[in-house]
Amino acid sequence: MAEKQSSSAARKSFFALFLTTIVLFVLSWLFVLRSTGRPRPLDRKVLTTQKLPTVFHHVKSQSSNGLSRAILVNNGGREEEPPKSEQGFQDKDGAMNCNGNVKEPLKIFMYDLDPEFHFGLLDWKPQGDRIWPDIRTEIPPYPEGLNLQHSIEYWLTLDLLASEISDNPNNRVAMRVQNSSEADLIFVPFFSSLSYNRFSKQNPHQKKSVNKVLQAKLVKFLTAQKEWKMSGGRDHIVLAHHPNSMLDARMQLWPSIFILADFGRYPLNIANVDKDVIAPYKHMVESYANDTSDFDSRQTLLFFQGSIYRKDGGFARQELFYLLKDEKDVHFAFGSLKNNGVIKAGQGMRLSKFCLNIAGDTPSSNRLFDAIASHCVPVIISDDIELPYEDILDYSEFCVFVRTSDAVKENFLINLIRSIRKEEWTQMWEKLKEVEALFEYQYPAKDGDAVQMIWQSLARKVPGVKMKINKSRRYSDAVVPGKDGGLRSIPAPKNF
Repeated sequence: MAEKQSSSAARKSFFALFLTTIVLFVLSWLFVLRSTGRPRPLDRKVLTTQKLPTVFHHVKSQSSNGLSRAILVNNGGREEEPPKSEQGFQDKDGAMNCNGNVKEPLKIFMYDLDPEFHFGLLDWKPQGDRIWPDIRTEIPPYPEGLNLQHSIEYWLTLDLLASEISDNPNNRVAMRVQNSSEADLIFVPFFSSLSYNRFSKQNPHQKKSVNKVLQAKLVKFLTAQKEWKMSGGRDHIVLAHHPNSMLDARMQLWPSIFILADFGRYPLNIANVDKDVIAPYKHMVESYANDTSDFDSRQTLLFFQGSIYRKDGGFARQELFYLLKDEKDVHFAFGSLKNNGVIKAGQGMRLSKFCLNIAGDTPSSNRLFDAIASHCVPVIISDDIELPYEDILDYSEFCVFVRTSDAVKENFLINLIRSIRKEEWTQMWEKLKEVEALFEYQYPAKDGDAVQMIWQSLARKVPGVKMKINKSRRYSDAVVPGKDGGLRSIPAPKNF
């Protein structure tokens, strides 16, 4: 028995000696690694005590502009404001902060197109060889009526011209530069919506309408420019806000960034949310200043006034008309511009809690922005609608979205609207008043208005545009500036 215990003790001693030898060997190996500068093992104490890398979380903003902002959250769940060096998506030219606001001006090169493409369409007559009006002394007026709702090219062009005479250029969102090599994006100042509205009809003595002729001239001009050739047009901004504008040119200028009202009449490969920018209509009704209304004073529950019988996706309008026309607190009527139709529509919206925005010939309409200006909570029934600034703006905070298939079910829509309580409506109404300035076009532009918001939307496209341009040059001939100021081609390697 004693012999067995002695043998067992010997084995245990030998095993302990073996383990000690291995441990000493490993420690000596680690010491050699440290002394030679090779990778060191992870220190568990560091893993358990060092704060993990900060990450972004999007939360509801309490700021007055109604935008979402990113707040830094550390490992302990405590919220912190981001340090200046970490704010925004970028830290260089054209960078944005977490609200989507540009920290440095977006640099825009604007072609000096002949006035026939822009202010000449407003009957402005240049003196001598001038291309642009001197906006310090004269600003050609834009026509009223339905033309005004698609006037974005006018406001953006004025803003770029103003950037050259601004007293404080560092306070601007976008700034015109004279050298295209310095620019983030290239602006094409063609008033395409105005061209369609005023000059798309062909006169008997014309072979083509003025609108078609201008589009053909524009395509010929752009595709011949070195700026277009260097980028394939990807960094060019083309304005086509009216759904029928640029009908001929859009298929040839498709690589560019289109500024549109929606994608209703565009194939997906020509226009899409990844490439292009959706801009708001200019609202037709007057803004509702000093709004003292409330849930109880707005006695109309649901309001719609406009064309009822529409083609394409607008079938829902007539379906809803028959479903809602007999509801006592619903106003659903035909309306037009005649007999002060816009003024009457604005008055009706101000007296209503909810305003219907139903798809018509296209997914979007000016009616949504009239409702916002009237602080009437929009009810959006348009499955294919795209909305301005939706990458930073949560429309569900001040709009009600209903699928078309649900809206046309009997009693579905009216029961849904009646179920929204006073407190919920008041919260959306308050948010409408916060965000309405984001949809306001004006000259001069003001902080956070539609002009600046569009520039900011374009600034957020710049990194993607640069990536596409760089990737397109991998295996194709690269066109670069030559020493003489012209262009020269660098052929792709033979093996590719």
